[in-house]
Amino acid sequence: MLWAVSAGAAYSAPPAGGCTDETFSGTSYRVCRFDPSKQTIRIYDRAPGGEPFGGFYPLVTQLWAERHTLLFATNGGMYESDLSPVGLFVSNGMIRTPARTEDGWGNFFLKPNGVFYLKDGKAGVLETQNYLTKSIEPDYATQSGPMLVIDGAIHPKFLAESDSLKIRNGVGVDRNQKVVFVMSNQPVRFYDMAVFFRDSLDTPNALFLDGTISSLAEPAQGRIDHAHPLGPIIAVIGTVPN
Repeated sequence: MLWAVSAGAAYSAPPAGGCTDETFSGTSYRVCRFDPSKQTIRIYDRAPGGEPFGGFYPLVTQLWAERHTLLFATNGGMYESDLSPVGLFVSNGMIRTPARTEDGWGNFFLKPNGVFYLKDGKAGVLETQNYLTKSIEPDYATQSGPMLVIDGAIHPKFLAESDSLKIRNGVGVDRNQKVVFVMSNQPVRFYDMAVFFRDSLDTPNALFLDGTISSLAEPAQGRIDHAHPLGPIIAVIGTVPN
């Protein structure tokens, strides 16, 4: 199968930083740290022809055609039934989907929600209204929700004793300006994941990316999740040597 061949060929070495398993308050998480000033982080949703990637393998194939390698990837925000982004999506400086600030149903609208963005070798996570007020013009951005941590505070609607336990993943930026991606290795509450981001990972702002469909690609470790279709994808990429 072409995708399987490409996935095996389209990387050469583990990314600097990379991923480790960490345990906090009895829950195991996969934690992946990257420095946006030294590593190329991009957010994708569709191929040049306009069709959605829908998963990691098609992205690997496209990157390989462009002489790039996939070092790491994760699902990058919520999506509609056609795999298009629910909220703000910026690619190569172009706003492809505008930010959404209206009320609605579901995790995306459990306000405050937020934006993960990349600009000039730096990354940030901000609550949506704060992001819009700052008039940031990012290279890449994706909107999701809810925020997990807002300026050091746990989302006010999270319950410490909630019975909603799911595999979840999110993203934050720590005080050393490294991007920190987290996926739980077991079902976890929103509240517990938020406390992990704040108290263990030292991320003053962190954003939930999704729940049941949470997926990771770590090709150098032989891991490319493919159990669920994906919309936006956040990827760390390398370049094929000449």
